[in-house]
Amino acid sequence: MKTAVEELSPTRVKLTVEVPFEELEPSLQAAYKKVAQQVRVPGFRPGKVPARIIEQRFGRAVVLEETLNDALPKLYGQAVDEIDLFPVSTPDIEVTRIDDGAQVEFTAEVDIRPAFDVPDYTGAEIVVDPAEVSDADIDAQLEGLRQRFATLTGVDRPAGRGDYVVMDLRAEIDGKNLEEQQAADVSYEVGAGSVLQGLDDALEGLGAGEEKTFSTTLVGGENAGEEADVIINVKSVKEKVLPELDDEFAQLASEFDTLEELRGSIREQSRRNKLIDQVVQAREKAVEALLDSIDIPLPESALKAELDARKHNLEHQIQESGLSKEAYFRLYQTTEEERFAEFAENSALALKSGFVLDKIVKAEDIGVSEQELTNFVVRRAQQLGVAPNTLAQHLADNDQLTLAMMEIVREKAKTVVGDAAKVTDTEGNEVDLKAIYAELNPEQDGAPETVPAP
Repeated sequence: MKTAVEELSPTRVKLTVEVPFEELEPSLQAAYKKVAQQVRVPGFRPGKVPARIIEQRFGRAVVLEETLNDALPKLYGQAVDEIDLFPVSTPDIEVTRIDDGAQVEFTAEVDIRPAFDVPDYTGAEIVVDPAEVSDADIDAQLEGLRQRFATLTGVDRPAGRGDYVVMDLRAEIDGKNLEEQQAADVSYEVGAGSVLQGLDDALEGLGAGEEKTFSTTLVGGENAGEEADVIINVKSVKEKVLPELDDEFAQLASEFDTLEELRGSIREQSRRNKLIDQVVQAREKAVEALLDSIDIPLPESALKAELDARKHNLEHQIQESGLSKEAYFRLYQTTEEERFAEFAENSALALKSGFVLDKIVKAEDIGVSEQELTNFVVRRAQQLGVAPNTLAQHLADNDQLTLAMMEIVREKAKTVVGDAAKVTDTEGNEVDLKAIYAELNPEQDGAPETVPAP
C-alpha cells in the first residue's frame, strides 16, 4: 500500500492511497460469504452459493462493493498510522480507481491536528494564592457549620428577609385558575431569589394567615412566558435560630469535646485545602501561560463539534429544569447570546489545550497504569453518586475507556507543566510543589497522579 499526502490547509489533508489487489483478499473472501448468506439461489443452501455463481447471477460489482465497504475503513486507519497523522474528524472517502485484480485507489480528506512545536515551559513564573489560614477563614467555616445546625422557630410577626414561610401558591390568567400552576405547603426562604419574579417582595411583610396577589411572568409549564396573577397564602412564618458557639455546639457538630479542638481541626483542614488549591492553581496557570505563548490553527469541524456538544448540554439542562429559556437565563443572570459567546471561547480553549497536552503526553511518554484507571473510576463514581463497578461497566459498554485514559494522561501532563514552573504566592513566598505533595501524600513518592479532593 502506498500513501501520498497533500496538505489542503494547516488543519486539513487529502490522502491518496493505492492498494494492491492482493491486500484486499481477506475482505474479498468475507464479501463472498456475506453475499452468499443474503442471496437465494435454487439448488444451493443459504451461505453455500459458490463465488462463480454469485458473479454469474448478481455480477462482480456487488462483491467488489461489499469488499470495499469492509476494507476501506481498515486501509484508511492503516494509512493514517503509517504517516503519523492525528485525525480529528470523520474522513470523506472516495474510491477513484478500481483495476479489478490489480489495484484500487481511494482518496480521503480529513481534518487533522495541526503541526506545531511546544515551546519550552520550564521556569514559567506563576503566582498562586497563599496557604496561610487566618482567623477569618476559621470563623467563616464555623459560621457555615452553625447554618447547617440551625433550627427554625415559629414567630408571630410578618416575614422578613432570611425568614422561612410555608405557603400555598396558585396562578390565574384573566381570572381563570391554572391547574398546573399551583402548589401547597411550599417551604421557602424569603429573599432566596426565586425565578418567580416578585415573589420575595410580595412575601415581605406578610404574616401567617395573610394572602397577597402579585403579577409576574410564568417561568414553566404550558403558560411559560405569559403574564399571570399569582396568589400566595402564608400559612406560617419561622425564623432561623443559630446555635451558640461553645463546647456544646462542638460536641453536636463534630467528634470533638471542645470548641478549641474543633477550631484546631478546621484550621488543619483549611490549610490542607489551601495547599491543594495552590497545586491546582499552579497547574492550571502554568498550562494557561503555555497556551498563551503559542498560536495554533484549529480545525473548523472539531471546533464546531465541541461547540455543538456544549449547546446540546445546555438545551438538556434547560429541559430538565422545567423552566422556559428566558427564566433559565434570568436565574443564572445571563443571556443566551452571552452563554453562546462563552461556549465559543471555551470550546477553542479546550481544543487548543487538548492538542498541546497530547503533544506533552507523547513527548514525555506518559501512560496509564491499571491502578490509575481504577482510581479514576472510583473518584468519578463518587462524584456521580454511583457504584464504581456500575460506572466501569458503563464506560466499557459505551467505548469510553479510551476517553477516560485520555483524561488521565492529560491531567498528568498538566502536572508536568506545573512542576516545571517557578511558583510563588501573592506574598512573594516560594511555593515548593514537591514539598506540598509530600505533606498531602506522605505515603507516596513524588507527585501524586491527582491531588486529593478538598
